[in-house]
Amino acid sequence: MADSIIENPILNSPFREPDRHFRFDDNGITNEIVSSRRSSIYFVPIAKSKRKGKQLSFDTEWTGDRIEENKTVNKIRERVGQWRKGGYVSITPTTRRLLDYWNNPERDRKLFFCQIEALETIIYIAEVAKKYGDAWIDNELREANDGSNPGLNRIASKMATGSGKTVVMAMLIAWHCLNKLENPQDNRFSDTFLLIAPGITIRDRLRVLLPNDPSNYYRERDIVPPEDMEGLGKGKILITNFHSFKMRELIDAPKLNKKILGVGQEKSAFTETPDQMVRRVCRELGNKKNIVILNDEAHHCYRRRPETQAVEEDLTGEDKREALKREEEARIWISGIEAIRNKIGVRAIYDLSATPFFLRGSGWPEGTLFPWVVSDFSLIDAIEAGLVKIPRVPVDDNSVTGNEPTYRELWQRIKDAGLPKKGRSTEKATEEPSLPVALEGAIQSLYRNYQKDYLKWEGNPELRARGRTPPVFIVVCNNTNVSKLVYDYISGWEKTLADGSTVNVPGKLPIFSNVDRDKFLARPNTILVDSMQLESGEGMSADFKKIASHEIENFKNEYRERFPGRDADNITDEDILREVMNTVGKAGKLGEHVKCVVSVSMLTEGWDANTVTHILGVRAFGTQLLCEQVVGRGLRRMSYAINPETGHFDPEYAEVYGVPFSFIPASGNTKDPPPGPIPTRVRALEDRIDLEIRFPRLLGYRYDIADSKLPHKFSETSRLALSTADVPTKVQCDPIVGTSAVHTLDDLRSKRLNEVAFLVASKVYGTYFRKSEEGEKPWLFPQILKITQEWLSTQVKCKDDTFPQLLLLAEFANDAAAKIYHAIVEGSREQTGTQPSVKPILQPYDTWGSTRYVDFDTTRPVYATRPDKCHISHVVADTGSWEQKMAEGLEDMSEVKAYVKNHNLRFTIPYILNGEQHQYIPDFITRIDDGHGSDDLLNLLVEVSGEAKKEKAQKVDTARTLWVPAVNNHGGLGRWQFIEISDPWDAKNTIRAFLNQLKQAGRKVA
Repeated sequence: MADSIIENPILNSPFREPDRHFRFDDNGITNEIVSSRRSSIYFVPIAKSKRKGKQLSFDTEWTGDRIEENKTVNKIRERVGQWRKGGYVSITPTTRRLLDYWNNPERDRKLFFCQIEALETIIYIAEVAKKYGDAWIDNELREANDGSNPGLNRIASKMATGSGKTVVMAMLIAWHCLNKLENPQDNRFSDTFLLIAPGITIRDRLRVLLPNDPSNYYRERDIVPPEDMEGLGKGKILITNFHSFKMRELIDAPKLNKKILGVGQEKSAFTETPDQMVRRVCRELGNKKNIVILNDEAHHCYRRRPETQAVEEDLTGEDKREALKREEEARIWISGIEAIRNKIGVRAIYDLSATPFFLRGSGWPEGTLFPWVVSDFSLIDAIEAGLVKIPRVPVDDNSVTGNEPTYRELWQRIKDAGLPKKGRSTEKATEEPSLPVALEGAIQSLYRNYQKDYLKWEGNPELRARGRTPPVFIVVCNNTNVSKLVYDYISGWEKTLADGSTVNVPGKLPIFSNVDRDKFLARPNTILVDSMQLESGEGMSADFKKIASHEIENFKNEYRERFPGRDADNITDEDILREVMNTVGKAGKLGEHVKCVVSVSMLTEGWDANTVTHILGVRAFGTQLLCEQVVGRGLRRMSYAINPETGHFDPEYAEVYGVPFSFIPASGNTKDPPPGPIPTRVRALEDRIDLEIRFPRLLGYRYDIADSKLPHKFSETSRLALSTADVPTKVQCDPIVGTSAVHTLDDLRSKRLNEVAFLVASKVYGTYFRKSEEGEKPWLFPQILKITQEWLSTQVKCKDDTFPQLLLLAEFANDAAAKIYHAIVEGSREQTGTQPSVKPILQPYDTWGSTRYVDFDTTRPVYATRPDKCHISHVVADTGSWEQKMAEGLEDMSEVKAYVKNHNLRFTIPYILNGEQHQYIPDFITRIDDGHGSDDLLNLLVEVSGEAKKEKAQKVDTARTLWVPAVNNHGGLGRWQFIEISDPWDAKNTIRAFLNQLKQAGRKVA
C-alpha cells in the first residue's frame, strides 16, 4: 500500500461533535476520510517508517492485534448522545441552567465540544442513567473499582493534552457546588472539594479554580453567569499535591534513637498516623464531610495489582528503578485518598488524564486502560479537531541503516556511545563538551529547523508587538550528567586554562548561547532544570545547584530589577527556577526570553508553554505512553483564533526527534501549511497599571420606596403565563429494551400554595428590599406576602398541564419576583406623583471588574494603543475603521486620562426588552478630567451608534435613565455619565460639547 500523505489533518470544528475521521488499517493511519465519529478504541498508534522491515518494537508490540474497542465508553457515549438530542431531560433546574449557559451559541468564549461532553457524561451518570434503564453503568463502575480501588468511587474522563482539563474541573466544581447550594439535602452533590495534583507546577496552576483568585477560570473562561459567583464563593476548595500525603516525622531525633525506640512497634511513634496526616492536609476544610476529590493527571494514582494476579515483568536497571519509583508515588497517592475516605468520607472521585493507563511495574498489562473511564477524547481526536499541535517525527532519512530513521530511534544509537552515567562527578569541565555523533547531528539538524521559525519570529515586528514570545526548543535527558553535557554544548561553558584562569566559551548553537564576548548573559537564552526535584517540593541536590549556579544568580538579579520592592534573597533557588520554568513563553514574565529548556528527567505534566515548537528526547522510551507524555509538553496551541474561511483552527506543528511516536505519517515531509491570519495577543500590560479602569457590575436596579405602606398597581406587564413549552411536566421514557416509564412533576404539584407565595415573597424581599443601605426591614415582609398572594390569584395563568407550584423553580420564581416588584414601584409612582430614586443591585461576589484581567488572542482587526492612554495593548475592532478612529480621537484628547474598548471585559448593562432581561455592552469606557481634579475623574461610557433600531434605543435609554443614575446614587462607585456618538470622525467635538453642557447646567454628578 502506498504511504499516506496527509496535508492537513484538521477535519472537524473544535466546538461541535466530530463527524469525520481518518481510517486506520493494519498498517496504521490512512488518508481515507470516514464520515462519522471515530469509536473509542484501545490503543495508541504510531506512524510507520518508510523503511522496509518491521515496526519499531518495544517490549510490548503496539500493532494491529492490540486494537480493541472501548465498549463501555462507546455505549455510554451513545446513550449520552441520545439524551443530548432529546433536550437534556430529567436533570435539576440548576444543571439545566448550566448546560444551557455552556452551550449558548452567542458565548464570546465558546467551550470545546470535548469539555462539554465530559460534563454531560458525568451528569448523565449522576442524574439521569438510572431513570432511563441504564443502571448497568453504575454496576460496571462499581465492579471496576472493586477490582482496582476497593471502597472508592472513581470516575475517569480521558482528555488529550491541550483539550482543556482544567476548564472541565471548573465546570465540575460549579455543577456540584451550585446544585448543593440550591438543594442542600441532595446527597448527590457536595460543596467541598479536594484537588490533588502530581506536583507543585500543577498545584500552583490550579489556583485558577479558586473563585477568589484574580485569574479564576469561572470568570475568565465564563464558566458560570456572574450572578452565580457568590454561590461558588460559599464552597470550600483545597488544592494540594500528592506529596503532602507522605507521613511526616513528628519528632526530630537521631536515626539510632528512632530505631531503638521503635523496636516491636507496628507503627513508629515518631511518624504521623493516617488520621494525623488527614487532619494536617485537610485542616482548611474544617468539619466538612463527604467531600469530592478531583485527581489531575490521575494516571499517577493507582494501587498495584495483588501479586497473585500481577503480570510477570522482567525489569532491570533503569527501567526497574523507574517502575519502583512510580509504584511508590502511586501508593502514596491512593493511600492518602483511602485515609481521607476513612476519616472524613468521600462523595465521589473524578479522575482527569490524557493517559489513564496502567504502566509497567503496576502488575497490570502495560497500557491497560483504567476500567472506570467513562468518556474519551483521544489525542488523534484532538488533532483532527485542531485542538493541539500536530507532532511530526522523522519517517525517513538517507542513512540507510537500521529499521528506523536515525533521529527517531536516537537513544538506541547513542546509549552505548560513551554518555556519562548517573552519579558521575559534576566537577567543572576542562575540555570541550563532546557528544556522540548521532546526538550532535540530531541537535544540529533540529536546531537548523528551529532557526527558520526563530528568524520568522524575529523578522516579524508586528508579531512581537502583539505579545508573541520566541519559539521554544526543549531537550529531555535521562540524568543530570547527560543534561549538563548537552546544556554546556548548547549554551556555553566555563573552561579552566593551564594557569588556573577561566574563560567562558560560547555554545555551539548561537541563538541558545548564554555566553557573549566571554561573558554570561544577564538574561539566559537556555535554562537547565531538574523537573523531578522541582515538582516534589524537596530541595535541589547540591550537585545540581552547582552546575546551575550561573542561571540561578542571573535570574535572581533580574527578579530584583523587575520587583524592586521584594527581597530576592529570601526566595529559594527552587522558587526562582520554578517561576522561570512556569513562565516560559509568557510575555512580561521572568521566563519570557527563554528559548531553550534542557530538562533532567521528564518535563512535568502541567508545564504548558504554548510556544514549544521543537522537542528532542535524549533518553529511553520504553512505552508509547511515555512518548505521548513527553510529546504532550509541546502540543499546546499558540493561537485559538478560528479561520473564518474554514470554521476550523489552522494547523500548528511541533517537530520531534528522539521520541519514537507519531499519529500523522509523513507529515514531517509535507510542505508548510499556508499561513493563516496572524492572531494578536490582546492583554493588560503590567507597566501600564496606572491606567487601570475599574467598573461596577450590576445585577439590576431597585427603587427607594416609602417604608410605611407599600402600594402596588398591577398592569398588563404584571401577568405571567406558565406553559409546558418552558418546562415539560410529563416525560415518557423508553429504554433500549423493556417497558416504558412516565415521569411527572407530581411531587412539585403537591406543594401547598402558601409555600409558593412565601418563596416568591422571600425572593421579592431578599432581592429588592433587604439589600438596601439601611439594612434589614422585616416589617415589610407581611405586606410583600399579601401583595404576592393577590398576584398569584389574579395575574398567573396556568396553561394546559401546568400548575402554580412551578413557580417554586428558581427561574420562574425570579421572574415572578421581578413582576411583583415593578407593580410596587408603579404603585409608589402613582401614589406620590414622583419617580422613586433608583439604586443599583450589585453583584454580591464579583462586584468590581477591571482591565487588569484581560488576556486573549484575536484575528479581528486591531489598533495598537498609546502606552500613556490605555492599560490594554490593543483595541479590537468589529469594522475596518470606526473603532480605530474612535480610539485615535480619544488618545488625542488631553482631557482623556485613560480609555479602553469594552471587549472581553465582562462589563455589561442589564436591560429589559420585550419582557426579557438582556445584557448591553457599551463600546468604550473613558476616564476624563472634567475639572474636578485627578482624584475625582469622570467615568464616561461612550457608545458609537449606527442606524436606529428598537433594541439599540432600549439599551441607550437604560444606560441613561437607569444604570447611570443608579450607580451615581450609590455614592461609592465614582461619577459616571453616558454619551452616544454617531460620527467617530467628530468624536472630540461631540464629547467636549457634552462636557460643556454638564458644566453649564451646573450639575456636579454626585
